[in-house]
Amino acid sequence: MSKIAVLGAGSWGIAISVLVTDNSHNVTLWEVDSDQARRLEKEREDKQRLPGIKIPSAVKITSNLEEAVSGKELLALALPSHVVRKVAQNLAKIVLEIPIVLNLAKGIETQSLCRMSEVLKQELPEKLHKNICTLSGPSHAEEVSRKIATSVVVAGFKEETAQKTQEIFMNSYFRVYTNSDLVGVELGGSLKNIIAIASGICDGLGLGDNTKGALLTRGLAEMMRLAEKLGAKSSTLAGLSGIGDLITTCISKYSRNRFVGEEIGKGRNLAEVLKSMVMVAEGIKTTESAYRLAQKYLVEMPITEQMYKILFENKNSKAAVLDLMKRDPKSEIWS
Repeated sequence: MSKIAVLGAGSWGIAISVLVTDNSHNVTLWEVDSDQARRLEKEREDKQRLPGIKIPSAVKITSNLEEAVSGKELLALALPSHVVRKVAQNLAKIVLEIPIVLNLAKGIETQSLCRMSEVLKQELPEKLHKNICTLSGPSHAEEVSRKIATSVVVAGFKEETAQKTQEIFMNSYFRVYTNSDLVGVELGGSLKNIIAIASGICDGLGLGDNTKGALLTRGLAEMMRLAEKLGAKSSTLAGLSGIGDLITTCISKYSRNRFVGEEIGKGRNLAEVLKSMVMVAEGIKTTESAYRLAQKYLVEMPITEQMYKILFENKNSKAAVLDLMKRDPKSEIWS
């Protein structure tokens, strides 16, 4: 039995708490808002984010970060990417042990253009660096919490860290693979959210299966181009954290990013859509980050470019589709 802290009590944090409790581990769930922590302690359910899923009575819930992480062997950061740095700064002041630090966020920091493991490495003490890893793949909280068969991948700076994480998380409904390509695993999980927003726009516009098939294929091509430029292996993007997560997020009714795109395709503006949402759609910030990375490293990413213009420059969705279709003729193999 391992002692585990799950930091972040959103839908993914709750699902992870259920999962590792099923695996007979000792779990503490941290919620930053003290009022929400008390509600979760009393009701044992988040009826808005993950209705119908009970937090096991064995899970301790607290809003005290130091209490949550003290003596733990693994810290699972189930946080939005834009708050990972702040939480890591706080952890650096209080973590005395040398736990595994597992990132679960799928995003790229907008200002620094850093992946989450890079953010953690910048903020956490050097003694923890070898224990940083990321878990990614097609894994909606709504299904994991209901024990629906799921497969994911974990990658880190050290093979032993990934293997220990695999051992802690794996069970009959949650299969975990290891991968040495941390860059690829993190970029695959992040970049697919951009294509998921585009997929939702296709749905909102009433476009067809032909369109969706082309979008996923060409979306994966530009994901690979950027990932390889940043040091990833193309084979990683062909795996669970790439095409696996891409397919799931682009078609799922649970996908927040696909939902955002669908509403925009129907004619709503981004601010209006976000105001109506409870949970974070990581792909919005990631679109800006990926657009800037593509410019910085001179990588051609036409879908990402059009998504940036739709989200941040109010470009009409139909006009964006037309501009993509009217691009100069190219060879599929060499483009």
